[in-house]
Amino acid sequence: MDFTPSEEQSAAQGLAARIFGDLSTHERLTAAGTGTDAELWKELCAAGLPAAVEDVGLLGLVLLLEEQGRTTAQVPFAVTCVYGLLAVAGHGTAEQRERLLPGLRDGTAVATGAFPARGDVHLSDGALYGVVPWVPWLRDATHVLVADADLTLWIVEAGAPGGEARAAGVSVDPVETTAPWSAGRLVLDGVRGERLGNGRPEAYADVLATARTAFAGLQAGVCAGSLARAVQHTVTREQFGRPLSTHQGVLLRAADAHMDTEAIRVTAYEAAWRHDDQRSCEAQALTAAWWASEAGKRVVHTGQHLHGGTGADLDHPVHRHFLWGRQLDAYLGSGSEVLQELGLLLADGCGEGTS
Repeated sequence: MDFTPSEEQSAAQGLAARIFGDLSTHERLTAAGTGTDAELWKELCAAGLPAAVEDVGLLGLVLLLEEQGRTTAQVPFAVTCVYGLLAVAGHGTAEQRERLLPGLRDGTAVATGAFPARGDVHLSDGALYGVVPWVPWLRDATHVLVADADLTLWIVEAGAPGGEARAAGVSVDPVETTAPWSAGRLVLDGVRGERLGNGRPEAYADVLATARTAFAGLQAGVCAGSLARAVQHTVTREQFGRPLSTHQGVLLRAADAHMDTEAIRVTAYEAAWRHDDQRSCEAQALTAAWWASEAGKRVVHTGQHLHGGTGADLDHPVHRHFLWGRQLDAYLGSGSEVLQELGLLLADGCGEGTS
């Protein structure tokens, strides 16, 4: 396997790092509150980064999401790419790709997904009914990818975001989650969506594995950002006449956090590489999700702890990393849930190539 980024992937990552670094500042995040930074989203789309995901693949997307995670940028980048661009490009018909992809590429359409499926949505007389307690970035979404009880994928038009012109049969109620992800409660009452992936459960499994890999990449960036802030703090803050970073206890905590972050990153890279190489990657995606959950929460706790009393300030930038890390810990399955799923998969003999 080779995780070396291609020229196109490196260029896209560099552009993402510049845009996120310049625009996703502490001041702008404070002004955005729990909502989306609409201007940053427009800038990302104008730069062609969502559209580039089709060319740079899932590994490229993981690299881009690392940069988003470093700055905890509040934009629907991950969900639009995973549940919109990659899902439609990989499982849509030629007509669906031609109709849906242009808007997803230029940002005029925003997609999200009601994942993982919990049996909350069912099909009756060709229409979808059900309630999903919370869906990330639902308040911004024009399209929602949902799975019914049979794991058939459906694209549902949600209408215009903001509640002004929601599609008939679609109701969205704002929900505040641990991280500021513009989430909402989704109610489907007789909505006729369009089928994606010819009704095959394999399409659902592929999108879920893609989501787990992508959000593990996002967690790697969140952890890297948290650790970078902790390093900056401990090398400049003195205690007993010397920098905090020279104390053995601080060094050990930081070293453990670095190793955890690298474990999240490399498992996400492996799952993404296998996906792009059209190899089986379900077990690798579960492995990445486990590391993102279990190691991710350790890292963000460490980042906040190494700030000492400063880390208890809810307005400090490191607290955002803590909130994002804990949200990502549970999203798409907590560590114990994905570990059980991985164990069952391996017991069935479907984990070929797992590391």
